[in-house]
Amino acid sequence: MTSAGAGVRAENLIKTVRSYLPDDRVAFVEMSLDFAAEAHRGQLRKSGEPYIEHPIATAEYLARLRMDATTVAAALLHDVIEDCEIPYKVLEAKFGAEVARLVDGVTRMSRIDMMARAPNGDGLAALGELEMGAAAADEKSAERAASMRKMFVAMAHDVRVLLIKLADRLHNMLTLRALAPDRQLAIARETLDIYAPLAHRLGMGDLKWRLEDEAFKYLHPREYKQISRMLARKRAEREAYVERCTASLQEALEKAGIQGQVSGRAKHLYSIFGKMERYEQMGRKFSEIYDLIALRVIVETEAECYAALGVVHAMWRPITGQFDDYIASPKDNMYQSLHTSVVGFDGYPLEAQIRTQRMHEVAEQGVAAHVSYKEGAAPSDRFEQRMSWLKQLLDWQRDMKGDAEYLETIKTDILGDTVFVYTPKGDVVELAKGATPLDFAYRIHTELGHNCVGAVVNGKLVSLNTALQNGDTVEIRKAKTSRGPSLDWLNPSLGYLVTSGGREKVRQWFRRQERTTSIERGQEALERSLRHLSVNVKEAELARLMGYPSPADLFEALGTGQLDTQTVIDRLSATPEPAGQVAGTTAGAPTKPELPPDGTASGIVVMGMGNVLTKIARCCLPVYGDPISGYLTRGRGVSIHRESCPNIRGEDEPERLVEVAWGHAENRLPVRIRLDAYDRVGLLRDITSVVSAERVNIHSISSEEQPGGRCTVSLTVYTTGIDQLSRLFAKLGTVRGVSTVDRTSLVDRRPRTNAPAPTGESRLRAVLEP
Repeated sequence: MTSAGAGVRAENLIKTVRSYLPDDRVAFVEMSLDFAAEAHRGQLRKSGEPYIEHPIATAEYLARLRMDATTVAAALLHDVIEDCEIPYKVLEAKFGAEVARLVDGVTRMSRIDMMARAPNGDGLAALGELEMGAAAADEKSAERAASMRKMFVAMAHDVRVLLIKLADRLHNMLTLRALAPDRQLAIARETLDIYAPLAHRLGMGDLKWRLEDEAFKYLHPREYKQISRMLARKRAEREAYVERCTASLQEALEKAGIQGQVSGRAKHLYSIFGKMERYEQMGRKFSEIYDLIALRVIVETEAECYAALGVVHAMWRPITGQFDDYIASPKDNMYQSLHTSVVGFDGYPLEAQIRTQRMHEVAEQGVAAHVSYKEGAAPSDRFEQRMSWLKQLLDWQRDMKGDAEYLETIKTDILGDTVFVYTPKGDVVELAKGATPLDFAYRIHTELGHNCVGAVVNGKLVSLNTALQNGDTVEIRKAKTSRGPSLDWLNPSLGYLVTSGGREKVRQWFRRQERTTSIERGQEALERSLRHLSVNVKEAELARLMGYPSPADLFEALGTGQLDTQTVIDRLSATPEPAGQVAGTTAGAPTKPELPPDGTASGIVVMGMGNVLTKIARCCLPVYGDPISGYLTRGRGVSIHRESCPNIRGEDEPERLVEVAWGHAENRLPVRIRLDAYDRVGLLRDITSVVSAERVNIHSISSEEQPGGRCTVSLTVYTTGIDQLSRLFAKLGTVRGVSTVDRTSLVDRRPRTNAPAPTGESRLRAVLEP
């Protein structure tokens, strides 16, 4: 070894592997150690320590998990291909094909670190830069996506590759202070977005919270220090309370004849940070948070877990709705435990986790605790079932052509928060948080999703876009004849499909349809959305804006589900940086949160002029993102119209038309909406609920009866722009009984029957000069 520190680490490593490996396998690890030390001779880390300390620390962590000699050896050698230029064939000849393959896999995974060196350094957030179907996608983002895809495929072939990479990342995080601040932030963000969720997916609870806390330290240093100080101040009080609780519960278990060990612990810092944010929204202070303590009960048998649960509930009152049985229904990452929250001594809430010693090992070590990763063992059927999500990565690799969609699927369906729901037979299905019955149907079987017509959740018929909750039992109603999916299922505004896997299956179905049918379907969907918003734009210009060579290609992308209309609306509403100062404001002045009813239009740039009063024209009511034009009135500033407004077309004084543009101040602007619907009890309630759910303010609402049991509902809302308006139109269209939704003028300009209609210039002036 090249230093005393490295020598001590090496001795500890060999001592650890000798405690569980046979002599021949220990010798294999020692040979790997000697080879790595020679290969890295003379190399130093940014911290100044010999480089060999890093692979030894990586291997040491895996040895403490009692991993097989092949994995430990690969951990020692994991950097020799990339940093020492040792050929793959040399490793294969000296250590065997399996070690060489693992080292090569880790090397490929390490290429993801290029993301941290990118200018934005935003980990998985960089995926947002890749919009499906857009030919003008950023080249660097595409490279990052392709690199990440290779990483996940390598991981799926042998999960030990990921175990080595996670141990490697943990040591990197523990020594991160040696890097420049920008690199620290980039690597910490990547760790929190990618590696900590992967550790959780593998069931490695101990590694997950250590990665989260280390990343938290660099991403939120002020909050990290604040929570640390708060916990330090409360330590004596907390420890006394924990000792009181553990001693009382230990005594109660012994009286009940249950052999078990009770311990108490404070939740880790990043978990507390998340809890603080939730409590702040509830108006509670940190000093009021007492459920930062979890009691852990380790017993000998599964039956004693349930007996111990009875003891806990006999001692303290259980909190309604805060019990989970992960023993009867284990999580997909193999986690098993009983969770319950109770009101402890002095009225403070406590969380208790009850499990066997074997369950505890799996909870802390996850996949690394499984027998299939011990020396010479074979995987069990149950283990293969629990790790089926790895096989899913390979299935997606074959089915999905685009890197961005592949990674978006992993981001939402694998690395995101999850809910656990049940089939009617009692089988557990894990889905992304917010998933719907339609997502559930596609997870069960593709054809079940394609032909889904209804869903029953907990015995009640619900809509297909209902968000599922933990513990729900879901039954899918299937059409009697094959019907195929609806294009509306891909509209994110309607919320039918949350999981990327479900959306991709719908897209695949539409891609198999005839091109002519797809073009017609896409054109009809886009025209309907633009008509609702009263937006006029040339098809060729729209195709160019979205990065497609022709309108037909754009329509086909919409018709096959590769692109959705909301993405088009969002792109239309995006505006370039204004060339001048926002009219009616001073530089840096805050914008008003809501537009007053008189239609004053702050946040609009009048090209070539200084501060000019602007007003939204009440004849056409443009909103943020609409193509607009200005009309210079006499003494009342500039009146802002949509370019398609008939009142400024053919204007006989074209010099009064001025060029205007939206600024970045997204003020709330009034929009008049008219809905035609069948009249029924609760119609207005359902309409206002949809509007409120979109966080849109309602200025006024009225209803007028029509013949045949129909009615017209008119409402004025304040919206931030056509992107929000598009989502609102989509949701209003799903309200039961609503047949059409249209955007109208705020003021009815039709002439009264008892007065002559204004003509010529008098009519135009009346409209343009409000």
